[in-house]
Parts: sequence; C-alpha cells; structure tokens
Amino acid sequence: MSSPVKVKAAIPKNESLSRIYRARFLILLLSPALIYYLLFEYLPMFGLVVAFKDYNVFRGLWESEWVGLKYFNIFFSNPDFWPLLRNTFLLGFYSLIWGFPAPIVLALLLNELRNSVFKRVVQTVSYLPHFLSNVVIASLIVMMLSPTTGLVNKMLGVFHIEPIYFLSIPEYFRTIYVASGIWQGLGWGAIIYLAALTTIDPHLYESADLDGAGRWRKMWSISLPGIVPVIIVLLILNIGSLFGIGFEKVLLLYTPMTYSTADILSTYTYRTGLLKGNFSYATAIGLFNGITSFILIYCSNYLARKLKETSLW
Repeated sequence: MSSPVKVKAAIPKNESLSRIYRARFLILLLSPALIYYLLFEYLPMFGLVVAFKDYNVFRGLWESEWVGLKYFNIFFSNPDFWPLLRNTFLLGFYSLIWGFPAPIVLALLLNELRNSVFKRVVQTVSYLPHFLSNVVIASLIVMMLSPTTGLVNKMLGVFHIEPIYFLSIPEYFRTIYVASGIWQGLGWGAIIYLAALTTIDPHLYESADLDGAGRWRKMWSISLPGIVPVIIVLLILNIGSLFGIGFEKVLLLYTPMTYSTADILSTYTYRTGLLKGNFSYATAIGLFNGITSFILIYCSNYLARKLKETSLW
C-alpha cells in the first residue's frame, strides 16, 4: 500500500507576500497590539482637524466652520502661554535630570550585590510603587504632607518647627512632584538596565579581576559602558516625552494656589476642553504639544546618531 502523499501549502511567489506568509504566526501574535494602536492611537488622529474648525457638537464635524489657525493664534497670544510652557518644561526637565539617572544607579548597585536574598528583597520593594495608581500615590503624598496628621510635619514638630502647608506653597510643588516620580518609577526603570547588564560578556570581568581592578573600577569601565546603547535609546524617548507629562498626578496634587508652578499644558487642556467645552481650542493646544514632542525626539535622535552612532532610527 502506497504511503499518502503530503501536500505542501502553496507559498506565494511574490517576495513581499512570501515574507509575510513565513511570518504569519508572528503577525498573528502581534495583531492584538496592532489593532489596539490602530483603533486608539492612529484613528483618533483624524480628530485633529477639530483644531482648525470652530467645532460645534450639534452641527457636527463636517458642518462646523473652518477657521484655520485661529485657535493657535489665540493660544500663542494668551498671557498663560509662557507660564504653561515654562511649567511643563521645568517639570519634565527636572524629572529627566533627577529621575533618569536614578534607575541606572540602582541597577548598577544591585548588579554588584552578592547576597541574592537581600537583592530580591530590594528589587521587590523598589518595584512595588510602580504598581500603585496615581490616585493612591497622590493620596499617600497628601497624607504624608498633611499639616495636622502628616508624618513629615510630625517629624518637624519634634524640632519645634511650625507645620508647613506643603501642597499650598507653589515653591514646593515641583520638588514634591519630581521626588514622588523618582520613588514611583525607580525600581521599574531599573529592570531594563539589569537586563542589559546580563548581556555583558563575563570574560571582561574576569580579565579585569586578573588586572587587579576593584568593583568600582569594573562598574565604571565595564558595566556602565556596556549599557550605554540602552541608556541612549531610553534618553531619546525621555527627551521626546519632555512636554508629554501626564496630567493625572498633577491634577490630583495641584490647587489654584499652586497654579503658578503646577499648571501645565495637559491640565490646562483638560480644563479648557472638558470642563469648559471648548474642544477646538483644547485640540489646538494638544496638537501643539504633540508637534513639540516630535521635534524634541527627532533632534535628540539626530544628535545621538551623530555623537554615539546609536539611535532609534
């Protein structure tokens, strides 16, 4: 009895189609993410046309009057424009300056730990804040800084210092925001660098031991240079999000008394668009914010490619 003949699936002759066919299972795995970004990131970009129209909910998008750059001109001539730009930039800049190196330092220190139990405990404790929502983080900050029952003011009271209303003083807001952001993202940000450290060739450390190099010298000469490409890529992404500060935590922490240092583009857009119903004006502000972020990430990527030959594209 002859054995059954196995029929192979026909492979498309076109090169592009054949490549897609060979990667069909990978594409299938990737499809949920592709569908998500298509539905919730790219299709909503069609709504940016609202920024160039005098949008009226009852008349609809197509029937609303086209006004061109009217709302951009209104925003640029608004007295709040420069304070909003300054506050957004400074919050992002301080978060970048103080928050970006912190996970790198933590990852390098954890990499040098030899006690595995202590290392896992430190990793677990440092990761936990990342899984708390901004509402919980803001609530903890409010409780800790409360002038009556807060831990910080109770500690100041031991030294006979009068209670300080931290969240009502504009000068304290940026420090509170940046410090809480570092605490919240420190452990989670270190994961990427710890993963990058595992790719470094162990023979480099063995050669350094033979040359008599200590831990600090190996950290500075081997570990840190070994993760520089990852640092550059993440730095580019962080610079690109300099003006893309999420408004959730700012919205939960700021008050009208701290608007001078806390009010940023995203919170102003929220108040203008959702609370006041000025959708065209809010969309124009959001579009300006997005274009600014794109310019920053493009320039930082260009500089990184020229200086270190490492970039996103």
